[in-house]
Amino acid sequence: MKGAILVLSGPSGAGKSTIINHASDAIGEYYFSISTTTRKSREGEKDGVDYYFVSHEAFEEGIKAGDFLEYATVHGNYYGTSLKPVNEALEQGKLVIFDIDIQGHRLVRAKMGDFVTSAFITPPTLKELEKRLYARATDDTSIIERRVANAKEEIKALGEFDFVIINDEISKASKEFTTIANAARLKQNGEALEKFIKIWDN
Repeated sequence: MKGAILVLSGPSGAGKSTIINHASDAIGEYYFSISTTTRKSREGEKDGVDYYFVSHEAFEEGIKAGDFLEYATVHGNYYGTSLKPVNEALEQGKLVIFDIDIQGHRLVRAKMGDFVTSAFITPPTLKELEKRLYARATDDTSIIERRVANAKEEIKALGEFDFVIINDEISKASKEFTTIANAARLKQNGEALEKFIKIWDN
């Protein structure tokens, strides 16, 4: 049977990347979908590892060519997911993990519903999120304020997700993520189930 998709969403600073890193040895082979973006790279970020960094013009050409599974504008920059590597990973039976925003989750769910399991990751409170964003010291105050305002809106979409992980303690959150990732592998899409029924009946 083909692979599966696990969509992770949540406010910037919720700890999504940290949780994936902590759980990576426990979830088996997976493909982490690297987003393409038009924003400038931050210190320490590498092209092709953290993101694919491209110009606005190149991204818009990709939109016209239908190269993206989903894309959105966030803080004035494009973010999107290229279709080709995702399809290749699914054909190989891998779990494809996305770290995308609420808009992206809706688009992926609409296009690939049966393949998708989703989890929303959040700190226990808004105050804790603010504390983490300031401690991270990668953005100036105006950007942090914008991220906090976005988080207030994002939390309203909690009911659209299959699971919620409250990242208060990293070891506990990582265990919950591992359980969800393994469950996503077991969830089968309708097409695969129909094929199995035909084989089973013969």
